[in-house]
Formats: sequence, C-alpha cells, structure tokens
Amino acid sequence: MHEKIIFAIPKGRIMDEALPFMKAAGLMPEAAFFDKENRALMFHTENPQVDIIRVRAFDVATFVAHNAAQIGIVGSDVLDEFDYSDIYSPVDLGIGKCRLSLACPKEMAGTFNGNFNGAGHVRVATKYPHLTAQYFADRAIQAESIKLNGAMELAPLLNLAPYIVDLVSSGQTLKENGLVEIDPIINVSARLIVNRAAMKMQSNIVVDLVDKFREFVK
Repeated sequence: MHEKIIFAIPKGRIMDEALPFMKAAGLMPEAAFFDKENRALMFHTENPQVDIIRVRAFDVATFVAHNAAQIGIVGSDVLDEFDYSDIYSPVDLGIGKCRLSLACPKEMAGTFNGNFNGAGHVRVATKYPHLTAQYFADRAIQAESIKLNGAMELAPLLNLAPYIVDLVSSGQTLKENGLVEIDPIINVSARLIVNRAAMKMQSNIVVDLVDKFREFVK
C-alpha cells in the first residue's frame, strides 16, 4: 500500500496552468516529470509526504473517488458527469476555462430552433453521456449517446451522429471541421478535489494543501 499522499493531475492544458498553484503549495514535481520522453506515471514532489500521478482527466476523478489518490485537480465537467459522492470540491481554481456545448454541421445550424423541430429522439456523439442525456431530457427528448473518447468532430462528417457534445474553448477545432457551436450547456473550470475520507483521516496534510491552494487563488 502506498503510504504517501497522492496528488492526481490531468495531462494537457490544466496541468500546464496548474503549475503556479502547485509551486505555491510546495508540490513542484521532480525534473523527470517535465521530461517528455519519460513514460513514468508517478513522481516525487518537493514535499516528501506527497507524490504526484499524471493521468487522464476522467481518471483523476476515479482515483480520488476511490481514495487511490487523496487530492487532485480536474475540470468541473468531469465532476458533473460522474457526480461522485466521495469527492469534495473545495476550491475553484479559475483555470482551464471552457464550456461544454452542443455542436452540429454548419449547414444544419441555421434550422436549429432549440426544440429540435419536435423530434423525440436525437443521436449524439460525446464522452459525456450523463450530461448529454440530462440536457436532452430537460427538453423532453431521448438522447442516444454514442460514446467517443476523442475525434468527436468526425462523427457528423462520417454520419455517425448529426450532433456532438464536447468541450469548446476558442471554437477553432469546430470551425476547421465544418461544425458550429449552437448551444452552450455548462461553463467549465478546473477544481481542486479531495477524497472525503482522506479529508478526515489525513486532515493534517490534506487540509494544509487545500488551504495553500485556496490562498493562492485569493
């Protein structure tokens, strides 16, 4: 059993934007963490009580929910999709800002009227089946979610699904693939998350880390 506190962080944009927060909290990773050729997933930090793991965003929430990691950073989209009861989200870090949106091919966008012309069933490509189903249920429409983990923009092009629900930042990727954003669903930002049991059982370390992140946000 790993006895140190484990801090989980997602690969990509959030990780890059989170580095100043980690530095302020005394959690800067060892040099190997920044070596792009290094395939290791767990690293030491400058805090001898804390190691860091680098995993996919959706897996950050899973590791923390099951107390395999005690603390981490993840987008609020992931928290909303999984809604884990064992995760406490004490700090909005205000980074990784984007939105989860509904998009479709440019030629379809002109006929979009918000109620999908009375359709009772819609096919959507997404990696957010729960949030997608919720969005359409609020409009009395049944969503058939086709789960993809990437390359969402290909779904309309290859007739897999006419709509996609995905994260949008600048909208450039949509534009380059002939799609347009037609309805923002939720705004997204990165959150510091903590396992609720760890917050109680290892509070001396975990609470101190939470306080350091919170102070840096101020």
